[in-house]
Parts: sequence; C-alpha cells; structure tokens
Amino acid sequence: MAGYIAWRLVSAVPVILLVTLISFSIMSLVPGDPAAIIAGATATDAEIADLRVALGLDRPFLTRLVHWYGDLLSGDLGRSILLQRPVAEAIAERLPVTLALGAYALVLTLVFGVGLGVVAAVRQNTWVDQICMTVAVLGVSIPNLWLALLFVFLFAVTLGWFPTGGYVPFGEDAVGALVALTLPAISLALMQVGLLARMTRSAMLEVLRQDFVRTARAKGLPGWFVVLRHALGNALIPLVTVMGIILSLMISGTVVIESVFSLPGMGRLIVNAIQRRDYPVIQGGLMLIATALVLVNLVVDLLYAWLDPRVRYAD
Repeated sequence: MAGYIAWRLVSAVPVILLVTLISFSIMSLVPGDPAAIIAGATATDAEIADLRVALGLDRPFLTRLVHWYGDLLSGDLGRSILLQRPVAEAIAERLPVTLALGAYALVLTLVFGVGLGVVAAVRQNTWVDQICMTVAVLGVSIPNLWLALLFVFLFAVTLGWFPTGGYVPFGEDAVGALVALTLPAISLALMQVGLLARMTRSAMLEVLRQDFVRTARAKGLPGWFVVLRHALGNALIPLVTVMGIILSLMISGTVVIESVFSLPGMGRLIVNAIQRRDYPVIQGGLMLIATALVLVNLVVDLLYAWLDPRVRYAD
C-alpha cells in the first residue's frame, strides 16, 4: 500500500506541471497587458514599457516559463503582480475561506444526499420516493449561478435572514461565520445532493434485493438496523467513486459561488487574477487546484480498498 501511495504521488507531479504549462500558455495568448492594467489609463507608453521590464514581461515566453519552474523547485510560487506580495501568502490568506465553504457544503451533501437516497430506496414507488427524487432532479438541473442569485434575492434581500455576501472569520465569530456561509454552502451543495441522492437510491435498491438482506430480516433484526448496518454499508462501495466526482465539482463550483457571495476565497482570487492578467497568482492557484484533484482521486482509491476487502494495492 505504501508503495502504491508513493507511486501515485510521484506520478502526480507531471500532471501538475502539465496543468501549469497549459494555463501559462493560454494566459500568454490572451489579449491584454498586465503592465498597462497596473499602470492605469493615464500612463504613457514609456511608463508601461518600463513597468514591463520591471515585471519581467518583456522576456520571451520560454524564458519566463523556465524561470517560473525554477522558482517552483525552490518552493517559491512567485510574487503577485497586482497584490505586490508573495503568491504563497495570498493563497494562505484565502485558502481557509474556501476550505470552510467546501467543508460546510460537503457535510450538507453527505447528510441530505445519502439521507434522501436511503429514504427513497426504502419507500420505493411511494409519494415519499417521488418527493425525494423530485428534489434530486431539481438539484441536478438548476445551475449553481442561477440558484445562488435566487437565494440572495429571496433569503437575503427579501426576507433578510442571511447576509447578501461577505465573510466573518471563525476565530472572530463562529456563529456569524456559519450564517455567512450557509447560503453559499447550500448553493454549492444542492447540485451534488441531487447527484448523490440518485446514486444512493440506485445502489440501495440493488443491495436491498440481495439474499443477505433478506436473511437479516428473516432473523428478526430491526428494519432500521438492516438498512443502516447491512444495506447502507455495502451500498457505500459504489458511492465512493461518485464522491470523487462530487468533490471535483465542488472545487470548480467555488469559483462561481465565491464571486456571487463576495467571499474572499481561492475562487475569487483566481477570477480576479485572470481578469487582471496576474500570471503568478493564476499559476499558483491552478497548481493548487490540480494538486487537490490528484489527492482526491488518491483518497477515493484508498477508500475503495478499505471498504471492499477484495480490492488491494500491492507494494
């Protein structure tokens, strides 16, 4: 197992480097001059040219790329062109917000997604099943952006139950932080809840028809114990792969949600960097996202081996 983990981590390095290479190439081809944006509309051509030299933007593409990779090997993600601070510091400042939002949304996804799926499977072909699956279909069908704007208008502007945006650090006010993240977390989780509920229902229906479930019921075990202990435990195996997809969708979904709710997280940092051609921030942010996706896939594989004893990874 240790050898498998080490091999996966080593093989992830070329993937991460390739992602940064592609993003670096695309951003270099996009029209727009970071030096002109920083200098402002009143800057002269000479001032913009001097700023390009100071920022190293006058050097050839390959030279800048090799220089960036060299700094990366030494642990330096570079310095933000606009923020005038190390990229690592900017990421470290924004990352807790994104992690808090993702964790909140993940908890909602697991609780409601698995819960709706189990209830729908146990009450198959009843009105309860229809309601649960209707909620799931709505969650999958409604875009995150439209849903987030709807929540802001309904629950923040009209009813005033939640703030329209912003973030309160947990260290200052834990309750205020949860309140500020509730609407963004629901907006981010609803699509994943629908996907997980439908997959849970399908997996549960298949397991509930198995002989060992009928045997457990024939022994007189309580119905809830059979469902939660025997059926759900075995249904979790195919759901692990789905959770990998869900986590990947959440990582990409934070970009939209953080922008709508004005959350100072990684998604909003990357969006602002793309708009202003802040290459070092874009590179550092995309490298972090690529690393997170690789780690998610690794964790999914390990969980699969833990839940299903038939799956083993040899050293």
